Amino acid sequence: MSRSAAVTFKGTPLTLAGEAVAVGAPGPDFSLTYFEDGFQSLTNECLKGKPAIISVVPSLDTGVCQIQTKKFSEELSALGDQVNAVTVSVDLPFAQGRFCGDEGISNMQTASDYMDGNFGAAWGMMIEELQLLARGVFVVDGAGVVTYAETVSEVTDEPNYEAAMSALKALV
Repeated sequence: MSRSAAVTFKGTPLTLAGEAVAVGAPGPDFSLTYFEDGFQSLTNECLKGKPAIISVVPSLDTGVCQIQTKKFSEELSALGDQVNAVTVSVDLPFAQGRFCGDEGISNMQTASDYMDGNFGAAWGMMIEELQLLARGVFVVDGAGVVTYAETVSEVTDEPNYEAAMSALKALV
């Protein structure tokens, strides 16, 4: 259940597991892990009721992933609690929490796909060769329907922040 080379990392073609998520379709089910007073689960059901942005990064220990998370956190400050916002990576929940604390990230929740990669496989974002998530952004409406989807073709490039935020703001 893999696609042909769908992204590159520094020019090297890589394969994404699963099928790309289609705009207009319901977002696939997932279960992610975060740490807040113990291990907790974040599912697609948790995001329903408000528009949501799902920012997907390979690892918060890399510069571009940090930039992406900080940029979205800054942009989201104007929307307050009108939206749900989550950054997904395979980093351990402890590392995600440490990064957010150190960087003052308060407008995005972090959640990890480290347990079984179910998000990456269901959303077509798991890089088979690296077992890391590709870089991308999804916007879903309050019912969980995908209204915007971007998989960044070169993993070391940043996403289209303006397009993603415009798609999110259109739902508020």
